[in-house]
Amino acid sequence: MTSSSLTLRAALVSILLFAAFILAWHLGVRGTGAVQQMDPEYAKLMGLTATQGKSAMPGPLDVGAKLWEHVRRPFYDNGPNDKGVGIQLAFSIARVAAGYLLAVLVAIPIGFLIGMSPLFSKALDPFIQVLKPISPLAWMPLALYTIKDSSLSAIFVIFICSLWPMLINTAFGVAAVRKEWLNVARTLEVGTLRRAFTIILPAAAPTILTGMRISIGIAWLVIVAAEMLVGGTGIGYFVWNEWNNLSITNVITAILLIGVVGMLLDLILARLTRLVTFPE
Repeated sequence: MTSSSLTLRAALVSILLFAAFILAWHLGVRGTGAVQQMDPEYAKLMGLTATQGKSAMPGPLDVGAKLWEHVRRPFYDNGPNDKGVGIQLAFSIARVAAGYLLAVLVAIPIGFLIGMSPLFSKALDPFIQVLKPISPLAWMPLALYTIKDSSLSAIFVIFICSLWPMLINTAFGVAAVRKEWLNVARTLEVGTLRRAFTIILPAAAPTILTGMRISIGIAWLVIVAAEMLVGGTGIGYFVWNEWNNLSITNVITAILLIGVVGMLLDLILARLTRLVTFPE
């Protein structure tokens, strides 16, 4: 089976699976009705009347119409709690980019140091093993207390969660460089810095980029949760705000957009990895 034939068949299967999912979704919500009666006590708690009701689970047509509405006007700004999804996504992507780039600047040099020096590898390993399992969101209260800025605190959390996959993969890739190449470089009296850039970096680049690809996925996951906590702006805040407004259609729309942006970020890093592994 040729590569193009396999790609075509895979695309056909994907379309069929998507169509089956949409049909099942449509049939599943078809009989729920347009409005469900709210519990009177819950309505009183939310400051609503029972007749205002709570929207039933929307169908694919409702979500599609709402998605098209957002795509047509992605950058409108009607105040603090009413901004277009384009603006919200831009805030989230900017925070992810800032925290991610900071992590690149820290993780790759330290990863090189660990991979090239058995002494530093053993010395830093206890710190890495203790800090790595801590949930990034566990740092949020401390960040808010010390930084006192919700946006910068979210960037700090992205930095923390992006750091470990890049650092560990960089250290592994550097340590795995073939010893024969390093021995030849030493024989030719190639300096440490030049050896790192001309021999070690090209050899370890695929492993480093794999770590970067893992990190960008984790960062995009974490920013949504972080923005739900800190509020203000961002796609995570948008999801939480729409839930508070009982707009399930907007929540599902935002979830779809989060998935699409995450896929695009992963595709960019995957493309870079392929270019390094198989140069064109």
